[in-house]
Amino acid sequence: MLGPPDDKGESRPLRSLSEVHESVEVPRHPSFWRRLFAFSGPAYLVSVGYMDPGNWATDIAAGSRFGYTLIWVLVMSNLMALLLQSLSARLGIVTGLDLAQACRAMYNRRVSWVLWVLCEVAIAACDLAEVLGSAIGLQLLFGLPLVAGVLITALDTLLILVLHGRGIRMMEAFIVVLITTIGLALAVEIFLSKPEWGGIARGAVPTLPTGALYFAIGILGATVMPHNLYLHSALVQSRRIVHTPAGIRSGVKFNVIDSFVALNGAFLVNAALLVMAAATFYRAGYRDVAEIQDAHRLLEPILGASIAPIVFAVALIAAGQSSTVTGTLAGQIVMEGFVQLRLSPLVRRLLTRSLAIGPALVVILVMGEKATGDLLVLSQVVLSLQLSFAVIPLVHLVSDRRWMGQYVIGPGLRTAAWAVAATIVALNLGLAWGEISEWISGAGPHAWLVFTTVVPGALLLLGFLAYVAVVPALSVGPTGKLQRR
Repeated sequence: MLGPPDDKGESRPLRSLSEVHESVEVPRHPSFWRRLFAFSGPAYLVSVGYMDPGNWATDIAAGSRFGYTLIWVLVMSNLMALLLQSLSARLGIVTGLDLAQACRAMYNRRVSWVLWVLCEVAIAACDLAEVLGSAIGLQLLFGLPLVAGVLITALDTLLILVLHGRGIRMMEAFIVVLITTIGLALAVEIFLSKPEWGGIARGAVPTLPTGALYFAIGILGATVMPHNLYLHSALVQSRRIVHTPAGIRSGVKFNVIDSFVALNGAFLVNAALLVMAAATFYRAGYRDVAEIQDAHRLLEPILGASIAPIVFAVALIAAGQSSTVTGTLAGQIVMEGFVQLRLSPLVRRLLTRSLAIGPALVVILVMGEKATGDLLVLSQVVLSLQLSFAVIPLVHLVSDRRWMGQYVIGPGLRTAAWAVAATIVALNLGLAWGEISEWISGAGPHAWLVFTTVVPGALLLLGFLAYVAVVPALSVGPTGKLQRR
C-alpha cells in the first residue's frame, strides 16, 4: 500500500506503524522527568532482543568454559549496541521514516527486495530462538514435552493481538513487567551463586584465552539484533514531538537517555547469565555446559537451593515471550517499509510463527530434543550474517548531510560508527567462515554438497554486501524521496 503521491508524482510510504504513529503526547514545557517519562518506552521494547533465549545459550556456554574472562566482550557489545540503537532512533526522529523505508529510498527496488528477504530470514531465525526458549522454559517448569511446548507458543498470537489493540503504552508496560521479572529472577541466581567480585572486575580487562575466540565472536555477533535497528527507528515515531530544530534535538536527546537506561539493563541481564554460569558451573568444574537444559538440571545440586531452577525457568519463559512481541512489530515494519505490503497483525504473526515452528518441530522429531542447542546456535549465526546488511545502510544514512541536514552525526561519532560496522563485518565473516569450515570437515565424502551450495551462496552474499556498502558512497545526490517532514 502506498501513501498519496508527492509533488514529483511518486507515491509516499505509509507512516511507520501507522496505528500508533505519534499516539503518545509529549508535554511541551513541564519538568525534565515528565518529558523523560513520555519518551521512555521504545528502547525497552528494543532491549528485549538483547536478552532473548539465543543469548542465554551463548552466555552460559562462555561463562561455564572461561569463567569471568569474557565479561569485557559483553561490555564492548553493549557499547556497540548503544551507539547503533541511538543512530537508529536519530534516523527515525529526523526523517520521519524507519530504516526499511529509508533503505527503499536510498537503493533501487531490486536491492530493497533482497534486503527485505534477508531481514525476513533474520526475523524468522530470531523467532525460532524465541519458540525454542519458551518451549524449553515450559518443559523445565511444568515437565511438558518440547513438541507440546513448541505448539503452545503458537497461542501467543492472541497475546500479540490484545496488546496491539491496547496501544503502544500498554505494550511497553507489558514488556517492562517481563524485563523486571527476568531481572529479579537472575538477581536471585546471582545471590545464590555467590560470585567472586574480584574475578568479575578482572574479567572487564580484555584478554582472550586459548579457544575463546569463537565464543567472543558469538557474543558480539548475537548481541546487536538486525531487526532491532529497523524496530527502533519506527518506535520513536510513536511520540508526538514538535517538528522544530529544538523539538527534534530534544527528541534525539531523550531517546539517547532512554536507550542508555534500557540497553544497560539488557547488559546486566547478559552479564548476570555469564556470571552465574562462571560462579556455578566453572567453579564446580563443569566446563562444558552448553545446553540450557543442562544448566537448569545442575543449578539445584550445585547451589543447594530448590528455588534456583524454578526462577531460571520463569526468567527463560519471560525472555521468550518479551522477544516475540517485538519480533512481530519488526516484521510489520520491514514488510511495509521495503515492499510497501501491509498485512493484518494476525496474518503477519501466523506467518512468522509458522516459519519458526516448522523447523523446530522437524529438528525435535527427527534429531531429538538434544539438538535444540545446535538449533539455537544456528539461529544466532543467521542473525549475525544479516546484521551487516542493516548496520551499513544505517551508518551511511546518518553520516550524510544530504539526508540528515543539520542533524548529521559529527566526525567523531561517524568514525566510531564506521569502526563498529567494520568490526561487526569482520567478526561475522570470521563466524561464518568458521561455521562453513566445520560443515565441510564434518560432511566427509559429501563435502562437495557444501562446496556447490553453501560456498557459492556465501560468496553471493559477500558480493551483495560490498554493493550495499559502496553504492551510497558513489551516489551524486539524494533521490529526493527520503526526507518526508
